[in-house]
Amino acid sequence: MKLMMLDDLFVEEMQDLYSAENQLVQALPKIAKAASSPELRRAFENHLEQTKGHVRRIEEIFSNVEGSPKGKKCVGMEGLLKEGKEFLSDDIQEEVRDAALISAAQRVEHYEIAGYGSARTHAQELGYSQAVTLLQQTLDEEKEADRKLTQIAEMRVNEYAK
Repeated sequence: MKLMMLDDLFVEEMQDLYSAENQLVQALPKIAKAASSPELRRAFENHLEQTKGHVRRIEEIFSNVEGSPKGKKCVGMEGLLKEGKEFLSDDIQEEVRDAALISAAQRVEHYEIAGYGSARTHAQELGYSQAVTLLQQTLDEEKEADRKLTQIAEMRVNEYAK
């Protein structure tokens, strides 16, 4: 896709986020299953449901913006998930695996926070008020997921992994 205007960049960003979220929908069940901490497993399962909602929000945005959410593969998310997959091995002590899963998940969250923040700003510049609202909701949820992962790590998981 040729990027000639901010609109083009916005569509490209939204397609990238759509691909990223769909990749997460596929990966999160495996990640949740690998977690030994019940609290961490629940956090991943809850975030899976949120992630499905993020996909729906992007589809809603595209119902009001020219273009399709499909057509781009998010190689950034693909790389992050590939790195995180290394921690699904049985060769890692389970408490250490939980700490590693949190670390990998926070990398994903930070990647999404950057993507949604930029897309929200571009939607604002373009006057897409509904998209701004939906993107801000998702951005808030991604920040909360990151905060929750930090809380789980600091309250239990990291101590057990020592």
